[in-house]
Formats: sequence, structure tokens, C-alpha cells
Amino acid sequence: MQAIQVTEFGDSDTLEVVETDVPEPGPGEVRIEVRAAGINFADIMQRRGHYHGGPEPPYVAGMEVAGVVDAVGEGSEERSSSGRASGQGPRADVGRSEGDEVVAMVDGGGYAEFAVADAQGLFDIPEPMSFEEAAGFPVQFLTAHNCLFEWGELEEGESVLIHAAAGGVGTAAVQLASNVGAHVIGTASTSEKLETASELGCDVPINYTEEEFVARVKEETDYGADLVLDGIGGETTEKSLDALKEFGRMVSYGAASGRPGRPPTDKLLFGNKTVKGYHLGRALARQPMSVLEAVPALTEQLASGALEVQVGHTFPLAEARAAHDAIENRETSGKVVLVP
Repeated sequence: MQAIQVTEFGDSDTLEVVETDVPEPGPGEVRIEVRAAGINFADIMQRRGHYHGGPEPPYVAGMEVAGVVDAVGEGSEERSSSGRASGQGPRADVGRSEGDEVVAMVDGGGYAEFAVADAQGLFDIPEPMSFEEAAGFPVQFLTAHNCLFEWGELEEGESVLIHAAAGGVGTAAVQLASNVGAHVIGTASTSEKLETASELGCDVPINYTEEEFVARVKEETDYGADLVLDGIGGETTEKSLDALKEFGRMVSYGAASGRPGRPPTDKLLFGNKTVKGYHLGRALARQPMSVLEAVPALTEQLASGALEVQVGHTFPLAEARAAHDAIENRETSGKVVLVP
């Protein structure tokens, strides 16, 4: 089969198309014929060698796939039905059949024509959703929902600052926050990206290349935002604390700038401000129910059209380098997907 391997830490040139054996599912696992693989910024951080606990080269990249179950391992017994979920929303269960159309978070190996996944971590794809859309659901929407509500405790009427509001997590977070009646402030680097965010429910779009976002947030909220979602890190983290009101909360879930944020404790101390960290993989491993309790509500809204996965760009699997370059050069909005 064809797969995309990271040969060494570095830039996108370290992504190589290789021919490798089709993986065999072990006990409790299934093999998925991949129809679409989601790209996450964590993939880029891993490729650079900047991801804490990430894989060592050489490895096949990718942590999110949608496709069709084509083999089941021991302990992943078949169930009576197969195919799609007829619109009732994804379900995570152990019994799986060949032919099931599923989305999964995988422990690497997603940039390939076939991938192996834990049978208990699969979700059925709702009937209206394409494979490309499904590949943009798990990481982005679970991250957005958890950061906003389970970790961030956002309530109706509060204000939330969402950085990279036109990105994968950003477009999910804007919709979710808007749907519960929050006052949504979003940052992005171009007018086109801000237009996308506005169409999804962003009340105050800010071009951070032209305007100081801290001053604008304070202008729009009087005292600052109640909540900030920070997936950027670096100096954005400290500036975001300045944009946060007293007793406000910030959830740090990434470091797209290339370095983690280091919030100064004096700003926390004298502002009675709180910073929480969020890592989807670690949270799933240690407190799965706190993460997955969001799935029924998310998938119901996705099936009804109240939420939409914003697939901004698709690339053939063999063009993974170009896809990574486009993300790193800030040329993309929404979810970026590879199609084998």
C-alpha cells in the first residue's frame, strides 16, 4: 500500500511516499480502508520534532481517518448491521463488521491507504456526512467542545476570544460558542479568513496583522474576555492574558507558533486569572468520559446541520508535502484533508 512516512525530523521534505505492507489488525482492532485522512497541526509539530512524547522517525504520520472497515481482529466481533448510521449519529462500540463506514482517531499511521484502529474508539459516520467531512470531525470538534465547555466552562452571554478562528479547531469553536449565545471574538491573518469566521458566527473579527487584538478585545468587552482559547503559544499567550478579564479563564491547547506559551504568574496572581492545559490524546487516555461525553450532542448537531465541518482544502495522499506547506504558510482555512 501507499503511505506517507516521516523519514527524519525537519521540514516538509522529510515526508516521503513509500510502499509498505498492509497492516494486520490485532486483538480488539480493526483495519480501515482509508477514504480520507485529516491533517492536524500536531502532525506538523511531530514532523518538526517539537511534539512532546511524539514518535521517532521513521514513522507513518496521521492521527485521524475516515473510511470503511475491511478486516476485524480477534475480539472485534461482528454485529448484525453494517454501513452507515442512518443519520442517528456515531456510536462507539466494540462489535464491528466489514463494510462499516467509520471515523477514528488512530495512534499514527493515518496517512496511508489502510490504517489500524482500536475497535472501541470508532464512531459511525452519520448518513449526510462525506468521508472528507468525517475526517475533520473527531480532533477538531472534540478539542473545541472540550476547551469551550468541559475545560473552559463557557456560559451563555459570556465573551470568548478564539485565536485562528478560521482554522480547523477555530471554525468548530466559533460555531459551538455562537450556538450557545456567547459573544464570539476571533482572530485571523486575512480578510478572507475573517469572512469565513464571520459567516460561522464570529461577532468581532480581528485581523491580528493589522490591529492589536488586546486593545480591540477590551474595547468590545469593557473589561476583557471571559474565556480565551489559545492554540498559538509564544507571545500570543501572554498577550491573551492581557485580553482576559479579572477572574477570566484561558485554555491552552497548542503551540502553532512553534513554542509553548509561558504565562507570567504575576498576571495570574493579581488578576485572579486561570490557565488550564488541554491535550486531547492525554485526556482520552486518562479521563475518556470527560472527553467523549460531548460526542452525542456534537454528532446530533452535525447530523441536523446545526454544525458543519469546514473542509477548506483537499489534497491527494501523495501531495502531503504540499498540504503541510500550505498549512505552515497560512494559506489554508478550515480542515485540510488527504485523499488516498
